[in-house]
Amino acid sequence: MKKALLLTLLSFSLAACSAGPFSAEEPEEEVPASSTVDDEEVKEKESPEADQETGTEEQTGEEGANEQKEEKVTEDGLIQVDKPESMTVVVNKNRKLPGEYVPPDLTVPDVPFYFNEDHPKKQMREEAARALEELFAAAEEDGLDLVAASGYRSYDRQKEIYERNVEIYGEEETNTFSAKPGTSEHQTGLAMDVTSAEMSFKLEQSFGNTAEGEWLAEHAHEHGFIIRYIKGMKEVTGYMYEPWHLRYVGEEYSTDVHEREVTLEEFFGYYPSDE
Repeated sequence: MKKALLLTLLSFSLAACSAGPFSAEEPEEEVPASSTVDDEEVKEKESPEADQETGTEEQTGEEGANEQKEEKVTEDGLIQVDKPESMTVVVNKNRKLPGEYVPPDLTVPDVPFYFNEDHPKKQMREEAARALEELFAAAEEDGLDLVAASGYRSYDRQKEIYERNVEIYGEEETNTFSAKPGTSEHQTGLAMDVTSAEMSFKLEQSFGNTAEGEWLAEHAHEHGFIIRYIKGMKEVTGYMYEPWHLRYVGEEYSTDVHEREVTLEEFFGYYPSDE
């Protein structure tokens, strides 16, 4: 009965969303989360205190730094990661994937999506897809109805989205919510944006205050995922708070990242450039 009701809500809401920026044909994941979000709200959470950093974290940072030394800097001044297929690859405004990179084992997870079309953005890496299925099943057991919105995105597709957003919002604003081609986590196949019927399947910061958003913040790590862009860490990650953006890193690391309340940049020692 619950699944039938959800499908009915999905069909009804798709009609309402099809003409807006969150339709299946539009870059719903790249529209600013909310035009009314206060900057102070986004920056509410402060960086973890230095005394929370353990010896293990320091060692992890050193390992990340050693890997970074082996990676090359391209003509645009960005570091090109040398192991894009790694489950713990760190991609951000300073670290990019090879333009031609396509994950080797893309598949479609067996979870509900807000659209029915056969679209590449339904895909994830095999390991991440299986973990997402387990996460959705756990949420359903707790009486919650998550809906997947956007996963894998190719370099060329990201380029189209980024350039269109620049035309609409200008480059400065676009850079706060949209990744330049090659620097998007979606290209790794390890990220999935999720939403809910309560949100009308939109991707907004208010999702973090819903039952589904709060559940994800508390339990995503149990299934190998983290909330990639946490509140108040824009200066580190380069992006606004995105409670909908799940990133798979594997259970070996996800709980550690979650409990320390740090970003991937902090956990692995990749800090933003001052340049």
